[in-house]
Parts: sequence; structure tokens; C-alpha cells
Amino acid sequence: MKSLNWLLIVFIFLGSHYGFAQDFSFKDFTYVPNVTSVRFHLRGLALTYPVIDLGSQNVLQFSFDDLDNQIKNYRYTIIHCNADWNPSDLSDMEYIDGFTEARIEDFNYSFNTLVNYVHYELFLPNRDMTWTKSGNYLLVVRDRDNDEKVVVTRRFAVVDPIVKTTAMFVTANDVSKIRTHQEIDFRVNYEGLRVRNPQQDIRASVVQNWRFEEAIQNIAPMFVRRNELIFDYQDKIVFPAGNEFRFFDLRSLQTTRNNIALIERRDNRYEVTLHSDRKRMNDPYIFFNDINGQYTIENIPARDPRLRADYADVLFTLESALPRLDGNYYLFGAISDWAIKEEFKMVYNPAISAYVIKRLLKQGFYNYAYAFVPNGTKKLQIEMDETEGNWFEATNDYTIFIYHRPFGSRYDHLVGVYTAASNAR
Repeated sequence: MKSLNWLLIVFIFLGSHYGFAQDFSFKDFTYVPNVTSVRFHLRGLALTYPVIDLGSQNVLQFSFDDLDNQIKNYRYTIIHCNADWNPSDLSDMEYIDGFTEARIEDFNYSFNTLVNYVHYELFLPNRDMTWTKSGNYLLVVRDRDNDEKVVVTRRFAVVDPIVKTTAMFVTANDVSKIRTHQEIDFRVNYEGLRVRNPQQDIRASVVQNWRFEEAIQNIAPMFVRRNELIFDYQDKIVFPAGNEFRFFDLRSLQTTRNNIALIERRDNRYEVTLHSDRKRMNDPYIFFNDINGQYTIENIPARDPRLRADYADVLFTLESALPRLDGNYYLFGAISDWAIKEEFKMVYNPAISAYVIKRLLKQGFYNYAYAFVPNGTKKLQIEMDETEGNWFEATNDYTIFIYHRPFGSRYDHLVGVYTAASNAR
């Protein structure tokens, strides 16, 4: 009976704190196959990260398609998180002004497409819901008509821009990483922030290309000078550099464009075959402009891609003389929520000596990569050395988050966000 009472208490707590008790991940993730093409950025700026100033007139734009092609009662809420992306101790009434849950009311059917869908769009903040505190947030969307099932979660950040950050890329301190990694030092001017104990109250996180699973977190200042915090560590804030991302241009379904070998129209959809890819570990580094693993939704001719862009089955091929028995290859990038997902696992085809995968994708311009995951790893180990290679010359975005948690505070205040590009050209 005691255990039953405890479970009831937990259920009531979760229900009151989140508005529902279903388990979900505090990360960018899409949970159902019918929801796809999820985008989250500043309004009108498709390649920006979802970071917004507290009290700003800017607006975040969130959207997705539902391939079930039926109007559904999608509801959303936001959850305040600490620097480690776990829920803070604040109740929703302490960080939300307005309703703690609302319906996504902006939706439309696709127009003149072979694959039909309903497009949903949400702008935050809005008249129903806004935030009152800075910090990390999780947007949670659930299907009220389907047992309150969570369909998508997305991270975003609300910053009270008090401090100013400058960054510098330096040669990796570890000799073995000089050609393959990127190391970043940075300084924070905190003149406008009242801090009693900077080395205790200030923490930083650094994220490469919005990949939070590989973020370096909980970094304390190494030195404190007058109004300035120095983050100048040796071999600590260092990341594998990767390579420029592979890409293909799916904006037109009438003519083949960059890296597309064939476009065929079937009865109910288009089928697109990309040129086959080779592993790049032993290739020389070649610079070309990429979008750091992201993708955009666009069509040619440009006619409201939200509703008029079609979907196509896209075939990816990674050449490999023999299959590997010690792990699996995956399609990887923003295209997969930067996650290793079963539906993005590739299958070996001995007839063509290659790994293949087919994914239904909306028209647009895409970056992608291939990742290898060894069998039996207790902690998910993503390896890209063999498939993509690591080159210190590669261009990447590094976003630095500065958090302030004064003594007695119940949450991490986000007081600065700064994005720097390595080897910017």
C-alpha cells in the first residue's frame, strides 16, 4: 500500500508539473513516424538556432508536417530547465505568463502535392503563452486525441544578455589532436552582472553545431580578472573537428541538381536516387560551404514551400567492400535530430557492395553525414572518423552558454549566448 501511495504521489507531481505524466526525453526528438520536417528557429531566419533574448520583439518559429493528413488536436507547453537540461525547481506558474498549455491553431493542408500532409506552425511567445525567466527551455508537443502522446520535443534558450563573450580558436594542446580537433578559449566580460563568487556562481557550456549530446558542460572560469572571466584551459574545451557535411539539393523534382543522380515519378510519389558516397577518412580536406548539418525547406520555383513543397523517397548509398559485423552505420545530422535512430540505420546490400537507406524527405537543401556505432557499447559511442574524417580546417558553429546561479537561487539564469564559427571564411 505504501508503494502504491508513492506512485500516486509521483503521478500527481508529474501531472501538475508538466501537465501530463508520460515519459519523454529532454532533448530534440521526434517520437512518431507521421510527424516530420520539424523546424525551429527565429522567425524568417531558417538557419538560426532557437535562441531569443528575454523581452525581445523577436519571435521563435516552430513548424512540422503530419503525414497522416488529418487535423489533430496538438497541444504544447514549455518546461524550464537548468544548465544540464534537467527540469528546474520552478513551477510552471513561476516562468509562464498566460496559459501553461495551449493548442496549435495554425494549420493547413498541403496543396497540389503527391504526398499529402497537414502543416502546423507555432510562434513563440504569443498571446496565449510567454516566458518570464531566462534559461534553457524544452518545447513539448503532444496529441490530445491520441492518449496525450508526446509527438515532438525541442530545446530552445531564452537569454537575458547581461554579459559579453569573445572567443578564439587555438591549436589543440594535445599533439595527437592538432590535425583532427578544434580547441576554443573564451573570455566573459561580466561588468553588468553582480556576482559574489564568480568561480562558484558562473558556469559555461559549449555546443558544436547544436549537438547537445556531445556538449562540454559545467565549465568554471579558470581565472578571474577585473570584470573578466577567463576560460583558457588546456585540452578541455576541445572537439573533434569533423568534415564539411555532405549535401544534396532537393529543391526541384523536375531536374537533377547537386549530388542527385536520378528523379523518377511513381503513381503516388517521387523517388530520388543520390550519387553513391565513399568513406572520406583517407581523402584530402576540401573546403566548400555547408550549413553545418542542418537543412532548409525550399522548392523551385519558389511557391510557399510550407504547403506546396512535395515529399520524395530519397535513396542514400555508402560504398563498403564488405559489411562490418562489429556495429552499424546510420544516416546522421539534423535530418535525424542529431540522434542515432533505428529508422535511420543502414542495411548492407551485397549486390552493390554498399550500405543503403531510403528516407521520405520534403523538398529542400540538405546536409547529412554517416556515423558508425559499435556493438555493445554501454554508452552510445558515435564514430565518424572512418566515414567522414576529422580535419582541423573544417568549419563549425560553436555556441557558448553562460549561466549564473547566485547563492540561494532555484534555477540557472542564462545571462549570455555567443556563437562563433571556426575557420570562418
